[in-house]
This record gives sequence, structure tokens and C-alpha cells, in this order.
Amino acid sequence: YTCDQEVVFSSQQAWLRDWYKCSNCGSIPRERALMYVMEKFYPKWKQLSIHESSPGNRGASIKLKNNCPGYQTSQYFSGFPLGEIHSSGWRNEDLENQTFTDESFDLVVTQDVMEHIFHPEEAFSEIARTLRPGGAHIFTVPIVNKERPSHARATLEANGKINYLEEAQYHGNPVNPKGSLVTRDWGYDICDFILKHSGLYTTIVYIDDISLGIRAEYIEVLISRKI
Repeated sequence: YTCDQEVVFSSQQAWLRDWYKCSNCGSIPRERALMYVMEKFYPKWKQLSIHESSPGNRGASIKLKNNCPGYQTSQYFSGFPLGEIHSSGWRNEDLENQTFTDESFDLVVTQDVMEHIFHPEEAFSEIARTLRPGGAHIFTVPIVNKERPSHARATLEANGKINYLEEAQYHGNPVNPKGSLVTRDWGYDICDFILKHSGLYTTIVYIDDISLGIRAEYIEVLISRKI
């Protein structure tokens, strides 16, 4: 679902989520799951207006870039003017405070971004604002807590100081070699959280299909729809 061809999936590690890779494009399971959902629920995605925040350099992001004329991207660079083009070539956007006009996009895509947001209530609200009626936020995020309540791992104080509630964890960041701090462990109650703060109705899609290379830990894809 990222290469549109027959490939070999293999992993040299037991942790499939990051290492069960495609022999052709290097995609990993969550990227293939996201494109599976995109194809199944929005088969005309190539004709839509799509914003992807913090895209990667492989798999789903490359497929969207190469096949969707209405696809645009952004990254976040602290201290740089929002809405302007950074020296790296990326448009600078803060998911919590976007400069896009209302109802700009049919789809918003994020891949493992929402666990790094200090104020997710503002980010989900802003995503909803930028979506057109009938649009959706399609995203992956590790649902590590499952049935247990979501909880913050770190908060940001008014003076900019980070308050660590648990031992710091970092994930890879395509524009920052230091990585991104994990600010929240999400559970299935993320659906209620999104509805409360954005009005979007969320479906969690779980796929386990070894023939498609979609098998790994925390493989859920979420679709938050704007009615």
C-alpha cells in the first residue's frame, strides 16, 4: 500500500513497529496501515487537498507527495515566524496555532506526532478548524495505555520550562537530531478527548495482515471526521 507492487517485508529485530521494513521503499508497518486506511476510506485521495504535518522521508509521505497535486507539508521550528518558509525549505507551522485559513483541507495527516504535543486539545481543535465539512484527520499515534486512561508524561509551564512527570522518552524527529519528547501516553479514551476538544468523531481502525506487511505493536490508525 505504499509501493503498489509486490515486495518482501523483513525485520532483523523483534520490535516490528520500527524494523519490519519494505524491501523497496523502506516503509514500516504504521505507514502501510495508514495508506491502507487512506485507500479504503478515501479512495479519491489523489484529488483532494491534504496537509501533512511533520512528514517523513519515506513510505506514506513520499507516496502522498508523488501522487497528490493538492498535498502540502509543514514542520515546526521553534522561534521562527509561523506561516513562513524556513531555510530548510519547509513551511513553519505549529499544530497548536496554525496560520492556515478555516476549512483549507479535505484531509490532515499526522504520523506519530500527537504524542509529542504539549497542548493536544489545542492541536486537535486547530486541525478541526482547518478541515472542510466531511473532511478528516487520519493519523497514527501509539495507543500504549490501551484500556487505561491517557496521561501526560511532561507539561510545559508558562515560562517555557518543561515539567517532567515521568522519565523522559524521545522519538525520532525528521528535522531535529535530538528527537521529540514524548509528552503523553494515550489510551483508547483519546476518542473522547478529541470529541470534547474538537467536535470530531473518531474511529480506531486496527489491521493485522501479514500479507500486506501490516503487523506490529501499536498499529492503530485513527480517523477523526468533521461532520
